[in-house]
Amino acid sequence: MFSNKEKPLKPRAMERNVVAKNTSITGDIISEGDFRIDGTLEGTLKTNGRVIIGVEGAVKGKVESKNADIEGKFSGELLVHETLTIKATANISGEVIIGKLSVEPGAVFNASCAMKGAVKELNQHEQQRLLSEKTA
Repeated sequence: MFSNKEKPLKPRAMERNVVAKNTSITGDIISEGDFRIDGTLEGTLKTNGRVIIGVEGAVKGKVESKNADIEGKFSGELLVHETLTIKATANISGEVIIGKLSVEPGAVFNASCAMKGAVKELNQHEQQRLLSEKTA
């Protein structure tokens, strides 16, 4: 009846959530799965998956995700832990913090941008310089 064997964990399927064209959402969204926005979102979106803002999509607010592909409009604060891909039709303004960046020609990118990996390298280089000055 009872066994010492552990039940195998089911692989978690990543859901894809969609804000369809002609749909408008105001508020905060937290999700584990991917998110595609072809409508309008005003507020905060936090997900461990990928955020895709379609050509007709628009987001105003704060977005935090693992990866992001932007084809539409974004205004606000964008935090992407891994790769941000900006397509030629994208229009981005605000503050962007990313791991890696890919931008297609034709995209509008009017944002302050910080790359997390570059900041870490700079800090390590600065520390080495300071250590070498102290020992010299």
